[in-house]
Amino acid sequence: MTTLLHISASPRGEASESLSIARTFLDTYRENHPDHRVDTFDLWDGTLPEFGPDAASAKMAVLAGRELTDAQTRAWDAATRTFERFAAADAYLFSVPMWNTGVPYVLKQLMDVVSQPGLVFSFDAERGYTGLLTGRKAAVVYTSAVYGDGRGPEFGADFQRPFFTGWLRWIGITDITEVEFRPNLATADADERRRLAHESATKAAESF
Repeated sequence: MTTLLHISASPRGEASESLSIARTFLDTYRENHPDHRVDTFDLWDGTLPEFGPDAASAKMAVLAGRELTDAQTRAWDAATRTFERFAAADAYLFSVPMWNTGVPYVLKQLMDVVSQPGLVFSFDAERGYTGLLTGRKAAVVYTSAVYGDGRGPEFGADFQRPFFTGWLRWIGITDITEVEFRPNLATADADERRRLAHESATKAAESF
């Protein structure tokens, strides 16, 4: 069965613009694919493991082909379980609000947890990195409250989309659909932009 994994990086629930747009996407997706499974990973639900000293040393031990200590093994097992849930999906929907010109820290935490050698990438000293999660596709909802294309630096900068879209491509996902709603506060036409964003989400889901 085809599985779509929705990964939510917003803690704002019903008040979240990114989640609202994602729900529009999912409603259309379910209508068009009633036989597909939709899984939701709320990154704020407390199940995302940390990536601390034991996990970092485990990663380097794996890269070097060294045996892991007990603590490293536990950290590596936790990262592997998270990766397995992530990699079990055939397609992804990410709802990503902009925080301080970048992504919420829990999304970066997920990226650090699953970005392990032999799991999402391989490395060769001559050829560099190779992403291993090929054959999948992703839709990303990007929102921001103040930053918007064409605005001056006093309204912030975009380290959100280049960073996250770059990571998707790095792990092997190159079929990427993007839906944007920005900005949603520092603008006089937020309602119209919101309507267009939901319309874009519907169209994206229809062809996803």
